[in-house]
Amino acid sequence: MDGQVEHLRLTTALPRLAACAGRTGAGLFRSRIRMPRDHVGMRVRFGDGSTSWVYRETVLDRPEPLDPCALIVQFRLRLVSGGGHRLFRDESLLNTPLFAGFPGFVSKLWFAADEFGVYRGCYDWDGPDQADAYVRALWWPLALVSDTGSIRYHVVPGLRRDDLFADPTRIGGPVDQWWRPLESW
Repeated sequence: MDGQVEHLRLTTALPRLAACAGRTGAGLFRSRIRMPRDHVGMRVRFGDGSTSWVYRETVLDRPEPLDPCALIVQFRLRLVSGGGHRLFRDESLLNTPLFAGFPGFVSKLWFAADEFGVYRGCYDWDGPDQADAYVRALWWPLALVSDTGSIRYHVVPGLRRDDLFADPTRIGGPVDQWWRPLESW
């Protein structure tokens, strides 16, 4: 699955986002959501020639996924430049209720804006269909602050998020795709 997001109707997305926020609250209350620093600072060069770095990691304590997949989402914020990117990175922690309680969520790497002003999230997800359902609901909050044409995603079935970075050659196919990590350090 790749491309522009075909979003859900707002009347369908809002209840799903609200349920996600409720489950996130419960996860926070039970200390099931962690922010390890293992990957913070990691730099990645992507297939479109851009380079970005991880500024945050979020992990849900849960069983290993039965149907693992990696999900990469990108967007470009509207009306944000210069120091506004730092403010967004600080504020973005408040966005955790929009994903951490979604069915299938495992973990997320938060990538800072690259040289083109594009942010990425790279997720571990349990089930490509659940990853797709998440992105379709996520479109609405992203559309409030992003250029809607910049909201894209790609699902890599059968691979965990860390597999993408450990051995990018495992993916196969063209290497010039926006979502594809080519090297990390």
